[in-house]
Amino acid sequence: MTQSDPAGDLTRQVLDRVAATPDARLREVLRAAVRHLHGFAREVDLTPAEWLAGIEFLTAVGRLSDERRQEFILLSDTLGLSSLVETIAHPADAATEATVLGPFYVPDAPWRALGDSIAVADPGGVPTLVRGQVRGGSAPLAGAVLDVWQCASNGLYDVQDVSQPQGNMRGRFRTDPSGGFVFRTSRPVSYTIPDDGPVGVLLRATGRHPWRAAHIHVIVSADGHQPVTTHLFDAAGSYLDSDAVFGVRASLIKEFVMQPDGSTLVEHDFVLRAA
Repeated sequence: MTQSDPAGDLTRQVLDRVAATPDARLREVLRAAVRHLHGFAREVDLTPAEWLAGIEFLTAVGRLSDERRQEFILLSDTLGLSSLVETIAHPADAATEATVLGPFYVPDAPWRALGDSIAVADPGGVPTLVRGQVRGGSAPLAGAVLDVWQCASNGLYDVQDVSQPQGNMRGRFRTDPSGGFVFRTSRPVSYTIPDDGPVGVLLRATGRHPWRAAHIHVIVSADGHQPVTTHLFDAAGSYLDSDAVFGVRASLIKEFVMQPDGSTLVEHDFVLRAA
């Protein structure tokens, strides 16, 4: 006589039900999600009270998410899921490594001319020149787009700080005929991710800090090539070994070289994969 397994029977019923999903990819994802969610609940003997606490936590995350703050992306970041997805999508090779988008990306940043500064209003920042080349393999990519953003020297993005003008510390640039680019900004600073919401509660409950290593965000794209979402990290900064969102890649850690006038210079080439 076989032993009854109500939990296993329930999981099989749900899997059978979603097996009729017409879209093959959605069916694959749903079935895997059900298997792992049910398996997780059985592994930890999830109680009704714990289930409800999880629902309430996710509800709070949703309530705090809007066009200015994406708490769900922040949650994904702090659990390492965002970094994992980028790692799976961009396997390590000669191309530039990908890392997290983060919760403060805003599309349609202002177009700026090569050599312009994205630091429209950042009086406390250390002036910094960023230059390099965008290539597809070894071939320079003229007209490639760099979508750049970062926090100001006070550790806040423009969407967090009403004192900053809209579009501050953001800009889009096109490479020149040789694939070259140059723009000005402020030296990046370490900052805390927003920890006044449910993600912050989770961080404190797990004994973790909310600090991000100092970085500049860049999305690089070009016709006929896969875009890459990446960062430039300051080698002299803190938290490179404990970045709150698991975003640091060794290949993206760069020296910001002091110049005689007190500014810094960082040089980096971005390499894209063919589409």
